[in-house]
Amino acid sequence: MKRPLFAEFGADYLNRLIAASKRLPLVEIEQLAAALFDCWSDGRQLFIFGNGGSAGNAVHLANDFLYGVSREAGHALRVHALPANTSVVTCLANDQGYENVFASQLDVLSQPGDIALALSGSGNSPNILRALERCRVRGLASFAVLGYSGGKAKALADVPIHVPIDDMQISEDLQLIVGHMLMQWLYEHRHEIK
Repeated sequence: MKRPLFAEFGADYLNRLIAASKRLPLVEIEQLAAALFDCWSDGRQLFIFGNGGSAGNAVHLANDFLYGVSREAGHALRVHALPANTSVVTCLANDQGYENVFASQLDVLSQPGDIALALSGSGNSPNILRALERCRVRGLASFAVLGYSGGKAKALADVPIHVPIDDMQISEDLQLIVGHMLMQWLYEHRHEIK
């Protein structure tokens, strides 16, 4: 059997990714950039969360915001990737229900004025929605990078960063594109943070 060629498929994927990235709402991303800059300046905390591939992206971006924004010891955002601790996540899922794995952590760790960043393809995962609801109660500014229709999270997040793309992998790619743009912008302005 002849193996199908990859190049045409790969080119199509890249074309879809480029088209989706051109639809990124830069005004909303700028709002997140300003919020992160102020959060860093004031020593407040950032909480990032998502499921599956978005959970992996949350952990990846936490690394970028903890180290990549400055590379100077002790000079970075105070960031937490809520899916990162498997003991905490599995304990809360078992005892409190999976829909509470992020909200329960916010109850313990967050303070009013902190920032939450949800990463979700569909915007409809119960644990994402419960966490965004908890942000409102606890006084956190909430942002969400969303694909598909944006789901219920689009209305719950203070600032939704939504690209209507019906492709989970491209949606997850966009999460990293947004995060990497923010990281590089913060790095360029790191000397303005005391």
